[in-house]
Amino acid sequence: MPDFGATSEAAVTDAQTLTGTAQEKLRQLVARIEKLEEEKKSIADDVKETYAEAKAMGFDTKVLRQVVKYRKQDRQEREEQEQVRELYLHALGEI
Repeated sequence: MPDFGATSEAAVTDAQTLTGTAQEKLRQLVARIEKLEEEKKSIADDVKETYAEAKAMGFDTKVLRQVVKYRKQDRQEREEQEQVRELYLHALGEI
């Protein structure tokens, strides 16, 4: 059975050997990541509110999400997916 305590002690020892410059850089990176995570949550909330607004205006949000996804794809990728989708539907007798 592995000795997890020894691994933990080694990690602490390695952290203690970081230079002051490396420690400061690590703090800065963690702070940037935390700030970006906060911004990402804020943007996600804004997107959610926008979909709610669209729903309140009578738009179908499921279709709206598909439109947004569709517009993100490049034309060649869309065409390839449409061809495969048509092939599958034809094989299933749907079209």
